[in-house]
Amino acid sequence: MDEDNKMESDQLPKKTPLNKYALACALLASTNSILLGYDIGVMSGAVLFIKDNMNISSSQVEILVGSLNVCSLIGALASGKTSDMIGRRYTIILSATTFLIGSLLMGFAPSYPFLMAGRVVAGIGVGYSLMIAPVYTAEVSPAMTLGLLTSLPEIFITVGILLGYIFNYALAGLPHHINWRLMLGLAALPSIAIAYGVLQMPESPRWLIMKGNIEEAKRVLRKTSDNDDEADLRLEEIIKAAGSTTNWKGQGVWKELLRPTKPLRRILLAAIGINFFMQASGNDAVVYYTPSVFNAAGIHNRKGLIAVTIIMGIAKTFFCIVSALFLDNFGRRPMLLLGTIGMAVSLAGLGLGSMYLHNVDYKPPWAIALCVVAVCADVSFFSIGLGPITWVYSSEIFPIRLRAQGTSLAVSVNRLVSGAVAMTFLTISNKITFAGTFFLLCGVMVVATIFFYFFLPETKGKSLEEIMAIFEDKKEETIER
Repeated sequence: MDEDNKMESDQLPKKTPLNKYALACALLASTNSILLGYDIGVMSGAVLFIKDNMNISSSQVEILVGSLNVCSLIGALASGKTSDMIGRRYTIILSATTFLIGSLLMGFAPSYPFLMAGRVVAGIGVGYSLMIAPVYTAEVSPAMTLGLLTSLPEIFITVGILLGYIFNYALAGLPHHINWRLMLGLAALPSIAIAYGVLQMPESPRWLIMKGNIEEAKRVLRKTSDNDDEADLRLEEIIKAAGSTTNWKGQGVWKELLRPTKPLRRILLAAIGINFFMQASGNDAVVYYTPSVFNAAGIHNRKGLIAVTIIMGIAKTFFCIVSALFLDNFGRRPMLLLGTIGMAVSLAGLGLGSMYLHNVDYKPPWAIALCVVAVCADVSFFSIGLGPITWVYSSEIFPIRLRAQGTSLAVSVNRLVSGAVAMTFLTISNKITFAGTFFLLCGVMVVATIFFYFFLPETKGKSLEEIMAIFEDKKEETIER
């Protein structure tokens, strides 16, 4: 009996150990994403004081908030070619430096146009960051922990959002002409630390191979693999996928992307689709304008508004970590579908609560509590599904030659939709009420769930080189679902 149990235990799949060097590389690269999260979180509170201090309109507030997302489109489009030319590591440093300049411009802004200029510069840095962090992490990660490590950028975004909320609360009591400047300017400090930390990282082994530097790539792979045999196997797969390319600078990629083969067309549909729905979900806008939503719900004290956002930030961070830990066990598709279905239900509940509060003069505590719980549920389900999985999926499905610029194209769609939603959220809500907006976003999530079910195959447990085969073979794709 004991022997049978021993045999059964031997046959069970062994848990893959987490490579500490690969984890360290992923953590350093992902810290860059904390800058975007901090801006999203801190701007939700800072904008309340900027509006009063500079006497700007609601339309100017929308432009100020959304401009960073729109301008990040520039960085996202440029990041693919840039990283193919100068490398993944130096692109991360460029991203942090650009955001540093933008943060200082915002912190010292004497006027609204000057503040907008800082948003433009910071936005370009954000665009670089959103593409390069998951791409670099995917290219150094072993296949069995690819989901966990590539979801780290989203974890750092949520941590940044939480830090932004905390600094909002801590600085809200200062004079209005000082507090928002500190809120925005403090982002310059982590930018310096990130730029220094990234210098200690190795370059991506896949980029090194594309440049013909096989020996250096082998050294990096030996450090990020569990043993030499695994490193040699990974090296062989990457060299085979790269072909005879040497001294790669990203030439000819856009021609392939604009005239795709059938497998590449499926990849583009999946990558662009998931990035589109990530932002069409309205999550960024909900986070940016949470104080406005709660104010309409009946919470009028500013410190109280910001305190509620901290609760939301804690929930968002917790579930993002949970998702990352289970992503390589349960797979991308189940977590993604769970997240979008949960968001649809949460947004429907938020819509119902907002509609009730909109039609009554007395705001009952239970209705306010329903809205708070629904917002927290919405961002939590986003952190389980669309939040981390968008970056994981986008960075792992493109072939090696097209990965950086293909991902930059998908992220550009992400940024464009994010900017459009952020710059129209208040206007649309004023026209159709917050309740109408949340019902609209609920419908978007229903469509997203259907799209993901039919067009996104599972990629769990496969190396970057193996994933391409899923999109080449439609029969295999059906089975993988």
